[in-house]
Amino acid sequence: MTGNLLIRPERIERNVLRLRGQSVMLDEDLARLYGVSVKALNQAVKRNRERFPADFMFRLTAQEIRSLRSQIVTSKARRGGRTYAPYAFTELGVAMLSSVLRSTLAIRTNIQIMRAFVTLRRVLESRSDLTDRLDQLEEKSDRKFAVVFGEIRKLMIPSRSTRERIGFRV
Repeated sequence: MTGNLLIRPERIERNVLRLRGQSVMLDEDLARLYGVSVKALNQAVKRNRERFPADFMFRLTAQEIRSLRSQIVTSKARRGGRTYAPYAFTELGVAMLSSVLRSTLAIRTNIQIMRAFVTLRRVLESRSDLTDRLDQLEEKSDRKFAVVFGEIRKLMIPSRSTRERIGFRV
């Protein structure tokens, strides 16, 4: 199975984001993986708009774009960057893209992306199982281990950068 991989699974998984409680991929990342321009991908979607209801695809809000700006490295529109907000495709939307982008490369890439979504879903499910088991252990143990369980719970939370801002403070 690894001999026919077009893209390393880690590369795909890095492009999956959590927005609005869902795992999504941005149009820019999908276009890069499919080997097409963002414009071509979005035009194909617009020609087949009835295939992409709101639970398959949505446009990012200004606030979501600001919070993701450093992750997706987009430039400001007035400096030659994107004019429109990116689309975010849910797992269902990514699956539908294979019917819109019909090249062999798109189909093979789509299969790999769908496998990555399944892998990430399993990881999220196992994390919830881990939380349940931790709750059971905590109930059985005495107070001496309360601090240990607290620290384990902190480690389970995805880390966010806590670096101080560089520059002048007003």
